Amino acid sequence: MDKDIQHEFWEAFEDSPIIMMRLEGSSGHAEPMTAQLDEDAHHTIWFFTRRDNRIGMGGKAMGQVSTKGHDVFACISGTLVPETDRARWDKHWDKVAEAWFPDGRDDPNVIMLRFEIDDAEVWTADPSFKGKFKLLTGRPIDPAEAGEHAVGAV
Repeated sequence: MDKDIQHEFWEAFEDSPIIMMRLEGSSGHAEPMTAQLDEDAHHTIWFFTRRDNRIGMGGKAMGQVSTKGHDVFACISGTLVPETDRARWDKHWDKVAEAWFPDGRDDPNVIMLRFEIDDAEVWTADPSFKGKFKLLTGRPIDPAEAGEHAVGAV
């Protein structure tokens, strides 16, 4: 994947770390999850959840991202696996996690999942001046005038 798009994705995702997650093959809807990010691990996302949550069992999964400014969108596939590294738990456990899990991280139903990313598609919406003019006037727009699209590892 183009390094500029990759960088733009991670920067926008850090500012708005919500991802809609769904297990592949599940009949249930995706649900919003707060991603725990690590600037040194741009191939992995972590989540605190409950074992009885619809993604709590882990497995192949798909996530959808739409950032705050609606200028970066992504579809990410990978595998959710339990995170057993307690140092990772310590690094990401904070007041926000405490608010969701009042019995604390030692509650046996709390689990940290690691989303190991296989691949992604990322779209950036940054229309050119010409593209913006066409959008405002209702003229046909060439996709190249609307932003960029990349496929591959993020």
